[in-house]
This record gives sequence, C-alpha cells and structure tokens, in this order.
Amino acid sequence: MGHGTPDNMNWAGLLQNLLLVVHIRPIICGSVRFSVPEELEPGALIGSLSKHFPPPYQLLTQEYLWMDKNTGNVYTSEQKMDREALCPKETKAEECIILHNAVVGPSGDLIQFPVIIEDINDNAPHFESSEIHLRLSEDVTVGTSFLLDDHAEDRDTGHNGELQYHLKGYKGVFSVKVKEDRLLITLVVQSALDRETQDLYQMQLVATDRGADPLSATATLIVTVTDVNDNCPSFSSDSPRRATIPGDSPKNTVVTQVRATDPDTGPNAAIIYSLSPKVSERAKKLFSLDSLTGYIRLTQDLQSDNSEELVLKVLASGHHCPPADTQVTVSVLPKMNQELTIKIGFIAEHQNQTLVLPENHPPSVLAVLELEGDSSFKGLCLAIEGEVPFSLSPQNGKYLLSTSKPLDYEMKSEHHIPVVVQGTSAKGSVIVPSRHVIRLLVADVNDNSPHFLHAHYQLEVEENNQPGMSLLQVSASDADSGNNGRVAYRLGKYPSDIFNIDSATGQLSVSAPLDREQQGVHKLTVFARDSGSPPLESMATVVIRVLDLNDNAPVFLTPHFIFFIPENVPTFAQVGRIEVKDRDEGENGNIELHVVKSSGPFVVGNTQGTLRTTTNLDRETQDRYELYLLASDHGHPLALTSTARVTIFVEDINDNQPKVILPSNNSSCLTVSPDTLAGTMVTKIYAIDDDSGLNSEITYSVVAPEPVQNSSPFQVDSRSGNITLSQQLLHKDLGMHHLFIVIRDGGKPAPLYTTVWVNLLVNESVEPCHLDRAPTWTGIPDLVQTPSKAPICEADTTRSAQVTLLIGLGMMLASTCFLAVTAVLYLKQRRISLQQNKRRYGEENEIPLRLKDKYYSDE
Repeated sequence: MGHGTPDNMNWAGLLQNLLLVVHIRPIICGSVRFSVPEELEPGALIGSLSKHFPPPYQLLTQEYLWMDKNTGNVYTSEQKMDREALCPKETKAEECIILHNAVVGPSGDLIQFPVIIEDINDNAPHFESSEIHLRLSEDVTVGTSFLLDDHAEDRDTGHNGELQYHLKGYKGVFSVKVKEDRLLITLVVQSALDRETQDLYQMQLVATDRGADPLSATATLIVTVTDVNDNCPSFSSDSPRRATIPGDSPKNTVVTQVRATDPDTGPNAAIIYSLSPKVSERAKKLFSLDSLTGYIRLTQDLQSDNSEELVLKVLASGHHCPPADTQVTVSVLPKMNQELTIKIGFIAEHQNQTLVLPENHPPSVLAVLELEGDSSFKGLCLAIEGEVPFSLSPQNGKYLLSTSKPLDYEMKSEHHIPVVVQGTSAKGSVIVPSRHVIRLLVADVNDNSPHFLHAHYQLEVEENNQPGMSLLQVSASDADSGNNGRVAYRLGKYPSDIFNIDSATGQLSVSAPLDREQQGVHKLTVFARDSGSPPLESMATVVIRVLDLNDNAPVFLTPHFIFFIPENVPTFAQVGRIEVKDRDEGENGNIELHVVKSSGPFVVGNTQGTLRTTTNLDRETQDRYELYLLASDHGHPLALTSTARVTIFVEDINDNQPKVILPSNNSSCLTVSPDTLAGTMVTKIYAIDDDSGLNSEITYSVVAPEPVQNSSPFQVDSRSGNITLSQQLLHKDLGMHHLFIVIRDGGKPAPLYTTVWVNLLVNESVEPCHLDRAPTWTGIPDLVQTPSKAPICEADTTRSAQVTLLIGLGMMLASTCFLAVTAVLYLKQRRISLQQNKRRYGEENEIPLRLKDKYYSDE
C-alpha cells in the first residue's frame, strides 16, 4: 500500500462513503412510467429503463417485477399482480400505482418510478343477496317505479366495472331502469296487476358488466302482489238450495251450510251471513244462522206429524260491498210411527261394536248392513252421509260396507261412519230418513321412518375444549305410535371414537379435546331408529368445524441456519431464505420475522422470509456474523414466538493485492561480497496478502529479457522469496544488479500482483550502499503480467567494460610499453561508464505499465 498512516486511511474511507451517499441521491422520474395489465403471466416485458438511464441496473423491490441488470428491461415475476388486492381502497376513478426503486448508472443513482396496474375484466358482478323481495299492491298505477333495495357491485374499474341490468321472465309486466351513476335500480310496472289472477312473480335480475368479454351475475327478484278489496262475496254453485230434516229432529241439528266466496284475501275476504228481514216469523223461530260459518241449525226440538216447507233467504255481506243472496228451502218431514233398525254383521275385526282395521290395508269389506222394519217402509234404502273413505253397495236386499281407499293412522286414527235411511213411505209422498253411526279404529303399523328436524347440522367448536363437552342435540320424530314411534339414536362408523351420543335424548358430546391442526372438520352420521318390527331408520349429518386457537408457536425449519455469501456483494443482496411455519391459521398463523441480537448489517423480509445485507461486506474486516431471528405470530390474546440462530460466513474474493514488507522500498541496496559461496542466501523478499486460501498464496518471480536471465548469478525461490547465489561470482559480475520482482497471489480467474526492486551491489568493499533514485522498468508489459517469465533484469553495466577490455588487449599486443597508459585509460573509462549509468538511471522515463495505478503503491 502507500505511505499513508492508518488515520489517513480511515479519513479517506469516511470521505469516500460520504461522497457515495451524496452521489446516490433519490430521483423521482416523472417521465418514466410503466403500465401493465393485472394478472400477466410471468416473464412478460413491460418496459425498459435503458431509454432513460445508462447501465448497470438493479431493481430494489422485486415482489412483482424483476429487471435485467444489463439491459434494464423490466419483466413480470412469478408473483402475479391483482389490482383489486393491491389497491383495495382506491375508488374506481383513481389509478392503481405501485412505486418501485432502482439503482441505475455507473454512478449508482437511486431512482423511483411508478408502475400503473391496469384493470382487466377478472371480477364478475356480485349481488349481496341472492334474492330480492318486493311487495306491490294490485291496484298500483301502470308506470309506477319502485326502488330495489339491492344492487350488484363489481370490483373492476372503467367499462369492466360499469353495470347494466335487465330482467328475465315476465316481459311486458315489469322492466328495470337504472338512475344516478347506476347505483339506484328501479322496477317499473308496465301492465295492470291482479292478485286474484296471479299473486306472485318470480323473475331473474341480471347484472352484466361492459367488459370486452362481459361477466354477469343473477339475483332472483320475487314480487308479491298484495290484495285490495276489489271483489265482493258471491254464493258458490255448490251452496245447497234445498234441505230435508225429520219431524222429530232434536235442537241444534245442523240443517245445512250455505257457502259464499270472496276472491280477496285476509280482511278483504271476510264474509258475514245473515237472514233477510223478509224471512217468515215461523222460519225465524225454528232456525238460526251462524254469521261466520253459514251453518243453519234448529233452535228447538221438532215434534211434527205433518210435512212442512220453509223458505230461508240468506244474505252474504262483505266490506264496502252490497250483500249477495241465496234461497234455501227446508222440508220438514213427519216423524215416523214405527222405528227402523239397522242390523250390522261384522266381517272385519271388531271389539265392542267397533271395527278395527290396520292402516294401509287395501280396500275391503268391513260389514254387512240390513234394514229391518214393517212392510210400510218398503222402498227405503241405506246411504253414507258426507265425504268419508267408505262405501255402501246393495246386494240381495243387504248392503256391503267397504273401505274405498287404504286408511292412514297418522292422518286419522278414528273414523265415524254415518249411515242414513232414505226413501218414501207406502203412501209414496214423504221421505223418511234415519241415521246410525258406525265407529272404526285404525290400527298403527310401522310405516313411518323417524324424521330429523334438520337433515344437516353444522356447528363450530373451539379446539382444546374440555373433555365431555356437549356439542348439540339432534331430534327426530316418528309419526307412528307406541314402539313404532319410539326413537333411539346412534352414531355411524367414524375413525375416531371421541364422539358420543345419548341414545334416548340425541345429545351429542365429545370425550376428548379437539385439535384443529390434526383435523379441522369432523363429519358425523347420526342414525335415528324406531322400535317397530321390522325397525325403520333414517340419518342426518353433523359437520363440526374446529375453530383455531393460538396454541402453536412458529417453527423454524432448523434451529440453526448456516449461510455462505461472497464479500463485496451489492447492498440488499440475498443471503438466504428463512423457512418458518405456524400450524395455526388466520392471524394465529400469520408470522412476522425480526432480526435480534445481530452482529452484522442484515434484515429479513416478512413476505418471503428472505435474509438480505444492508451494506457491503468485507471478509478482511469480519469473516463471520452471528445473529438471532425472532418469529412472532399475530395470535390473540397472546402472540407466540420462537427463535433461531443464524451463522453467516463471508467467503473471500480476490480483492487484495500482495503487500511487500521486505525490502522496505525500491531504493534500498545490499552489498554482496565477491567471495560469497554459491548456494548462499543473499537476502529475502517477504510479502503478505490479506485474502485467504488461494487468493493469499504468494509466488515470487523475476522479470527480465531472456539473454539477461541466463547470465544472472542470482535466483529467487518462487515460494519462499529467498534470493540465493546460483553460481560462484566472477569478475564480470562485479557491479550493481537490479532484480525486478513480481509478487502474485493465486486468485482466480486473474491473480493480483505488486512489484519491488531488489538492488544487489557485488563489491569487495563492505561499505553500505544506497541508491539516490529507485530503478524504473522499461521492459514490455508481458514480462510483468505473464507468470511464466522469470528471468532477471540487470542494468546495462557490462557493455563499457567489455569495450575497455578489448582496447587493453590490443594495446598489450602492440606494446608492453603502453601498459601503464592502458591501465590509466582503463580506470578512467570505468569511472566515466559508472557516471554515465547513474546519469542514464536518472534520465529514464517511468514504467510504461500502469503498475502504480492498479498494483504498485510503494511510490
């Protein structure tokens, strides 16, 4: 390194960091805007920063986009963008803008640019309720509008979120109109309504957006037409016009029932019956009329031996209506002098003059009836009065009583069969009726399965419940009686036996705590079985949803994460992925990660659990970091936490060139005696490298032209840096030897190196030598940059000596007399040559290689 002190180095580093902070300034680029449709597939190109900024490029926020660092192209990532999720609070008139940060250019400018997420038609309209109910009076005016209390919503924007409505069904009766920004929907009545014709309209309200591929939603619109009093009572066609009663009928005997109808409903259909004021006093005295039911009854006992006809005029009145009227003629027959009897011969099972018949029995004969009396009542017949599931069929002067259809115990368990005598007396003028009631009991059979109140039961239970906790009570009823209707409950087969049910009450309970993480939903089958023979059974399902409690702390994939990362990676580089899970759900399973007890510049992201650096790392400053991560869920009432240890090893890269410790500078010089033996270590080069591994393994080599290499008496050990005498010194070796040493590390792909001059003076004098100026390198760059070249470099000091020696030999051959002169000339020439060498060293240019800039720093 240079000659600066450590303090100077620290001040230089601080100044460099300050300049970097000033230089990386945030720039909000108003001209750089990208627009991208939502839900794009991964890898779609949305734009490029290369039109606005020079490379390189680094995108700091990479949740939805990623950037090519060389081209500046921005692409969509695996995580798709959902406009409605990213911008849920924006109104439809606002743009959905996501800001992204990037570092661009060689100077590392920090920029911010917006990405506008464009809407696509990916959301269908939605009605809050599937049914819309509206009540309209039947006398509503055509053209009247009614506001509907529900409308559809669409989360999309623009045309994709604009809705239009139409009706399906009952065209011409109703239509829809939309007002005030499509938020108010009205139903318009287009034709007159009549509740008595149709009281309910069910149609479909369809909401369709205006996207390129329209989406729609449907709600059922139910219009109930309410009644108004627009109809008056009228007597129905089946209302009796005549009635006949015996002359000995008791008080309160029902003579007949008049029936009037009103098409309206509720109070509008109320009918009041009354007798006309024009009815005779005799009729008023004998009969009464129930004003609500229309029943006409006797007000006293009859004891009449004569026939009589009475005319009753009955009125039916409604609210705000003129009364309707009908006429009923009542014939009173004379009482009979001889009582008729009906003889019954039972065929079916009977007890105490009561028939007993199992339900569901096919139609069959129950009994044989026979009318007994004197000959004056010939021509009389038997008939069944009223509508009952029985029939009488004459056969040889007798009557067969039969069922007309199977009987149902659950519908009616006891029947009374009214048998009346009808016909004319011997006089042929008077009808003589008589009445007899036959009782029949319907015996129950097991023809009804138990019936659950609900076919499906659903309930929610928090996990970790108390053992034995009651869950719910199911209930099933059986329309049969006795054992046929006695119900017992049981559970169907289930993998777990923790659920129990009371066979008598249907109370469902759980005998052990539930664990949502083991099983979130339990689906049970409950059977209800009666005690009939054979028994009948039905079933219902019970779905138990186990609600989550915060009973699980976050769990790291491993308690100790170990990561390796090269030094000098860019800021916010990814160190590794932290995997942590929480078996709970919802907020109880929502995890936040925090760095605690950290010894280094690291942060962790909660979205993907990515651990990143916040500054550049330098292995030579610190090669290992220890930190702890805290994972915390959002559970209530208390959040649960767990910790994990993280060890980060900083891997070395070759970012330090070797430093020369010895020799201390390029001007230092060492005197070597000519008598030094071959193989002697003359001196040593010592250098260090702050890197590690191969990046710190140092080799030493000498660079020089090839001819000089072979004549060098010195050699350098490539590993130890020891400089030894390779051969015995000769007379020609006297003088200064400059060794240009290249010290390289073993870094890949390209090693770093530095250089040093080793100056050796071969001289018999033991005086210390010193150079006024360090040598300079004038060789070709390949000799320095190529490790295979390892010759020696020696200053040009032998050429003058060789010339002088040749001159001396010539003069010795010419004349010995000139020996003294030759010696003087030799010494003089050698002195001149040394002075010239010193002058040439001072006048030579600096090394043409840029060694000082990149590798060499001793000057």
